[in-house]
Amino acid sequence: MAIPVLGAGQILQPQTPAPNHSSATSSSSSPESSSGDLKDDMDSCRIHRVTSLPGSHKFASDFVEAIASDPDPSAEDADAIWGLTADLSGEVPPHDRAMYISKSTNGGATWTQVARVGPQYFDAKIGEGLRNGFSVSPGGAYFVITTQRGAFQVFPQSATSESLVKAIEGPRVSSLPPRVPIPKKAGDPVRANAIEMTADGKHLIVGYGYFDLNPKIFTYRQDKDGSWIEDGSLTGLPTDMDILSMQFDDLKKVDPGFLYVGTGDQVYLLNLHTNKWSRIEGVGPDSAIHGMTVVGGLHLAACWGVYNPTGPGTVRRVTNASFLLHRTTDEAGSNLRAYSIEVDPSKPTREVVTSLTGVYTSEDGGQRWRRLNDLPEEEFRTAHFNSDGTILVSGIAGTFLVNPFSDSCSPHLKGRNK
Repeated sequence: MAIPVLGAGQILQPQTPAPNHSSATSSSSSPESSSGDLKDDMDSCRIHRVTSLPGSHKFASDFVEAIASDPDPSAEDADAIWGLTADLSGEVPPHDRAMYISKSTNGGATWTQVARVGPQYFDAKIGEGLRNGFSVSPGGAYFVITTQRGAFQVFPQSATSESLVKAIEGPRVSSLPPRVPIPKKAGDPVRANAIEMTADGKHLIVGYGYFDLNPKIFTYRQDKDGSWIEDGSLTGLPTDMDILSMQFDDLKKVDPGFLYVGTGDQVYLLNLHTNKWSRIEGVGPDSAIHGMTVVGGLHLAACWGVYNPTGPGTVRRVTNASFLLHRTTDEAGSNLRAYSIEVDPSKPTREVVTSLTGVYTSEDGGQRWRRLNDLPEEEFRTAHFNSDGTILVSGIAGTFLVNPFSDSCSPHLKGRNK
């Protein structure tokens, strides 16, 4: 890939469950739920709670904070997915806190742990477990994760609880005073966040920064021994806000031509062959871009709403939808605090958005939206479309499989006309 370069919080605490958490039940609460139970739930439009993720099952440990699939377009099992969870509850002793990588071959209904990352590779005291990057190498041979302590290459090990973890060299906190106070000292690793890996697994891009108004994007190439070697940093980044999301223009291309970068204020497009930056038109001011997808064009999940593509390099904010804005009231509008947006590759008119107030789906390209009211009254962060049209959704309350586009489902937006 021709990437231009110039050269070389707080610990999660238990929260009182929302009043209707008991409604989020499956036909079987056992991790060994039969495929028949799952099929019955999906056919009957019941939500199916996922219970087989590793860890303590304390607060937020069943939240899949990042979902990834094999980047190889000719992968043997194209439906396999991997999930990153963070078991960081204040009820878990510090030495037992861990991040887990798990694999599912049935759309997220059940999971098998493939790697455990110990507490020495992250910092549970600084907002860990909410925005960690995660990427899978072709064939799932290893993984790349980002934490408050940098970026790491994780190699699963057979018959051991710990995985082989190798640090990927990145920037360090400068000895100069930061522009804003940060809970780190000079020489500490800069937080790594968004990451992208090419389809052949030979090139990697990592965003760095932690609200210090000094973001960086580093590029890497794979060495002969499989290690990541720094190529340099991308220059001319037209923002001083954190890098929150990134995606190549084509996830299956070995040599992508463009990189979309979502920041704390806007979306930018980098031409990877000319090193020229441009700004995506149509994004409102102060729009933290939490998530994006390029399936069917550029779609954005932002702090103040949802954006759909209108043409090359342009998007338009959804303004005709009445999303529920606050769970304790019936106030509705378009200013949704969205965390992720996904589009069904087989039917691009189908979309799903996770947000502070729940999960919303659209089957007409984002013109009309419906809220999945049977899910817990909690914030949801991630989602994934399976090849059969079912959707895996996950958030603070846990992980669930839903089938909102089946003929028997008819969720409705919770709210009232104003």
